[in-house]
Amino acid sequence: MGRAEARQARQRGARRANRAERTGIRRFFTWRKLLGTFLGFCLLVMGAFFIIYLLVPVPSANAQAEMQSNVYKYSDGKVLTRTGKINREIVPLEKIPKGVQYTFVAAENKTFFKDSGIDFKGTTRGVLNTLRGKGKQGGSTITQQYVKNYYLSQEQTVTRKLKELVISLKVDQKKDKHEILAGYINTSYYGRNAYGIQAAAQAYYGVDASKLTVAQGAYLAALLQAPNQYDWAIASDTGKKLVTQRWNYVLNNMVEEGWLESPVRQGLKFPVPKPPKAAPGLEVGQTGYLVDAAEAEMERMGISEEEIKAGGWTITLNIDRKRQQALEKAVAKQLEAKLDRKGDKANATVQAGATSVDPKTGNVLALYGGVGATEHWLSNATRRDYQPASTFKPVVLASALENGSKTQDGRPIGLQTRYDGTSKRPVEGSDVAFAPENEDDKDYGPVSVQRATNSSVNSVFAQMIVDVGPPEVKKTALDLGMTDGDGWPEQPAMSLGTMGASTWDMAAVYASLDAHGKKITPTIVKSAEREGREAERKVDPVGGQVISREAADTVTAAMTGVVRSGSGVNAAGEYQAAGKTGTSENNRSAWFVGYTPEIVTAVGLFGEQSDGTGQVTLTNTVNEGRANGGGVPAKIWKAYTTGALGGGSDARFDLDVDESATAEPTPTPTPTPTPSPTESETDKPDDSPTPTPTESETEPPTGDPTPTPTKSPSGPPSFTPPPDPGDGDPGDPDEPGLNLRP
Repeated sequence: MGRAEARQARQRGARRANRAERTGIRRFFTWRKLLGTFLGFCLLVMGAFFIIYLLVPVPSANAQAEMQSNVYKYSDGKVLTRTGKINREIVPLEKIPKGVQYTFVAAENKTFFKDSGIDFKGTTRGVLNTLRGKGKQGGSTITQQYVKNYYLSQEQTVTRKLKELVISLKVDQKKDKHEILAGYINTSYYGRNAYGIQAAAQAYYGVDASKLTVAQGAYLAALLQAPNQYDWAIASDTGKKLVTQRWNYVLNNMVEEGWLESPVRQGLKFPVPKPPKAAPGLEVGQTGYLVDAAEAEMERMGISEEEIKAGGWTITLNIDRKRQQALEKAVAKQLEAKLDRKGDKANATVQAGATSVDPKTGNVLALYGGVGATEHWLSNATRRDYQPASTFKPVVLASALENGSKTQDGRPIGLQTRYDGTSKRPVEGSDVAFAPENEDDKDYGPVSVQRATNSSVNSVFAQMIVDVGPPEVKKTALDLGMTDGDGWPEQPAMSLGTMGASTWDMAAVYASLDAHGKKITPTIVKSAEREGREAERKVDPVGGQVISREAADTVTAAMTGVVRSGSGVNAAGEYQAAGKTGTSENNRSAWFVGYTPEIVTAVGLFGEQSDGTGQVTLTNTVNEGRANGGGVPAKIWKAYTTGALGGGSDARFDLDVDESATAEPTPTPTPTPTPSPTESETDKPDDSPTPTPTESETEPPTGDPTPTPTKSPSGPPSFTPPPDPGDGDPGDPDEPGLNLRP
């Protein structure tokens, strides 16, 4: 065989070997086998997914998803504060404008209303990117994002992605699309510590979600893609450009889907959000006291503490924002500006509290709990560990009138009834000995009930409570709104207000007197709602008649004299007012409680050890010497009342008083005009003496001319009533507007 033949033979052998090899490969990798393998793999994946579908349940909501804040609002709807770890308030979809709802669908998932709840392509891309370590990737449907927010965590793992896929399918089958959309909108994070659309609407535009425009909704929907990057207040120029582009993208999608008319779209302008503010609830001041008072009232309405702390409540208070500001301003000017809390240990012991009530509705209009809830946690408005002192004396008088009581010698008790006003005079007719000292140990001699009220004569009211009976007086006090607490000893000392009471309690009592004897229960909660449930009030703020109108009105008439020319002259202003001062034993508390026809306010000062462990005297704190209710408390009351009434009021008391019930007639000499107190007069020193009758004034006047009202240079008419026989002090409470019945 030659060389050529040998070469050809080798080539033929190589070709045969190649053919054999190709035949073997084809035999192994046929298209049928490849297709079968692919289908088998698909079936395996489907089977695995089916098993996962069966094994993975729809879990309960994650803890954070259901956490909400409680939202507290003023009576005008402005947000006071939010409490809770998560700034979220869930709102039903029907409260969100339809156009705003569509902005989220247009931004995230145009096919939302048609799809099965998942995007296989986007999810597959997300899983692959997660495996490649590329971090968070988009492409999820609204349902998937809702599932991630509501049921799962935010971790980026393949396992979480698969769970998201399975749960999304199940949720889409079980829940209505609108329910899913509502869940998505309410659980998403919008930046600025705002979870859910309601918190976001407040954070970015200062409105409730129900008031959002389509343009504003489109911004919030665009924001979800990158909350921090797209927040206009902190965004870079690039961030602002990107969010503006996305805002336009959202609106254009709405037009494309037929959810927004093109001409309307063309007229929309980018709604620049408001600058961020500190989250409500972080500020100091009265907020904590208001929230505590509201939560205490909610518990009285049958809402447990656990339910309240669970969150989700929208609580609207009766607090009038402007009057609340007026009260805080009055305390700041009349008290805090005069104290050096940091440099003077005595000044640091002074605490102030106040409660203001509308006597026609029972609404708590304003409340002052102290220097700040973060500095002094116990509310001075609602604490009951201090004595109300002589502010309790009108209750004794009310009980005497209500029960038709008589003196020890059988004379009916009325404003003209004469008592022995000698200091330290032992009471008569009591099994319990009691001989109280008058202020400054002053003797008044024979004195009318009216004068005794004006000058807060202890010996008179000590005898009066014996004449009425301590049990009867206590019943009247409880009927009018005081609280029994640990129980009061029914003894003559009650007349001096020796029980514990709060400014809230005393405002309730005086509001009931102002309301002509109807029981007024102060209420700070206007409404409390959670997920369609509204808390029900157990007690009507305006109750039935607890003492007669005549008894209540007579007490009011008596207390107009306290403000007009008695111990409460520092409270007089451009309004008609009735009130009573009070200073407790050892000067540990000083009070002024008073009212006009429109507003009732109790103000108290309390001496408290700096560590809050005990009571101390107020002497040489707010002023040199003894603090008293006619001083700083009355001035706070006046400043607040003036501001709360817009400078003053022409409203007059409409009183029904039967003076025939008094023990003796009141001769009435011709009165002389008395000008309304000026600012300098009402700001006279706290220790200014109460006018004392002279020797000649103690002789009974003669004659009975008709009193004539006089007009002061400005403000409502003022009137100087005739002197009471024997003591020269107002005995006839008549003045224009009182409507006394002869």
